[in-house]
Amino acid sequence: MKPLILVTGGNGRFAQILKKENKILNLKFLLKNELNILNLKSIERCLLKYKPKMLFHCAGLSRPMYMHDENISKSIDLNIIGTANVVKVCSKYNIKLIYFSTGYVYEGEKGNYSEKDPVKPFNNYGLSKLGGETSVLMYKNSLILRITMMEKPYPYKKAYTNLISNFIYHEDLVKILPHIINKKGIINIGGKKQSVYDFVKKTKKNIKKDKLKKNIDLPLNQTMNLSLLNKILKK
Repeated sequence: MKPLILVTGGNGRFAQILKKENKILNLKFLLKNELNILNLKSIERCLLKYKPKMLFHCAGLSRPMYMHDENISKSIDLNIIGTANVVKVCSKYNIKLIYFSTGYVYEGEKGNYSEKDPVKPFNNYGLSKLGGETSVLMYKNSLILRITMMEKPYPYKKAYTNLISNFIYHEDLVKILPHIINKKGIINIGGKKQSVYDFVKKTKKNIKKDKLKKNIDLPLNQTMNLSLLNKILKK
């Protein structure tokens, strides 16, 4: 039997796609009532019960983005303190930890960011995920995935023509995961460098164009260097 992998945030957007599309990994999806990342005893009780080989830490707060400004306490609790709690228990029992982070930890101005580039988040969401990363980095039996990811279908009526990124869909990440989970350190995860509009129009033909105003909403070049990922996938 394949080694068991626990997944926190079992009712989240990505976890639902992972549950539907996964054909390879042996996954157990956990809801808050079974594993509460803000409760150390809850985490420990769950890990002792299932004795997993790995843990995918997907639980946390992502959208809406304004929540990270309007409710800083919730952002800190779920993305920083909750992640630190998961690290504490995984390190206690030497369980491999895969942390699902974001490309938003990079500044987003020059683009082509490698895993070794300095991090400088441009918003509170990125700061909260970077806060989670700092605790994960203290634990050597871990892997941080800096992902630029979007759900399908695209949830908005318009897409930016001048915001360049490496977006992939949740389904794409599901296919990549089996090839990378045995690695350690940090890996950028994404796809082709292109505008959000060009990415979306391939699956949503009626998408309308929009233009991002510089320095108002989001940085214009969030692209990541995917050399490490591509090297792994070619093996």
